[in-house]
Amino acid sequence: MDRKRIALVIQYQGTRFNGWQRQPNGRTVQEEIETAIANVVDYPVTLHGAGRTDAGVHAAAQVAHFEVTGPIPGYRWATILNHRLPHDILVRASAQVDPSWHARFSAVWRRYRYLLYTDSRPNLFVRPWSWHYYHAPLDETLMQAALTPLLGRHHLSAFQRAGTRRPHAWVDVQDVSCQRQGPFIQIEVQASGFLYGMMRLLLGLLVEVGTQARSLENFTDIWVDERRDLVKYSAPARGLCLLRVGYQDFPFDHEVWFDTYPEFVMNRTQTSFSVTHSS
Repeated sequence: MDRKRIALVIQYQGTRFNGWQRQPNGRTVQEEIETAIANVVDYPVTLHGAGRTDAGVHAAAQVAHFEVTGPIPGYRWATILNHRLPHDILVRASAQVDPSWHARFSAVWRRYRYLLYTDSRPNLFVRPWSWHYYHAPLDETLMQAALTPLLGRHHLSAFQRAGTRRPHAWVDVQDVSCQRQGPFIQIEVQASGFLYGMMRLLLGLLVEVGTQARSLENFTDIWVDERRDLVKYSAPARGLCLLRVGYQDFPFDHEVWFDTYPEFVMNRTQTSFSVTHSS
């Protein structure tokens, strides 16, 4: 019987996971989904993800693929798996893809969003998704100015945690943005790929620019000079989300994967959610 390659668009709340990648100890997203698939086909499968998110990091549109044999059509796998997965994982869509298509190696970019909540009062409904940063005022215009020089191809070893297997630290940064909506500041970075721990280390240094504890020039000098020793802090994982992954040939409709992470908007009386379409 012919083998089929099935692609998935996956969402998960990373709070109770030790990351995406299967590990000897600890709960992971990859293992949960692999187990669900194996329970259907009655043999082990390997799930290949577009990115390996760390412990506590969320995903709005992670992409993965696996191979199976049997009569189940590709589009049916989303429904089948959602009946077997825990409440903190959801498959938005599934489809059969060409055997040459690969969730990781066919991807041309990944985009992450980091959310800061700057109100002095804590909020239970915001806490799982953001870094509550109220210690000092943050200037989002300075933070945007600090991010802009990162555009292009750079060696960003200053933002790489130890323990990576990546052979180099070159990164093609394609887009950066820092926007405020009331007490919320969201930072987005799009790149061909990301270093181990890159976004959280970047944010740990970036907030120092936002509080004016560090100058724009010093921020840039640190990563240009590859001074990993001067990047002291890693932002909490709960504020980080893998927003989406881009491909030249993608079998899913735009609304399935492009803008699936609600934005927090605070008005005078309540916290509400809205979704806006990014460019």
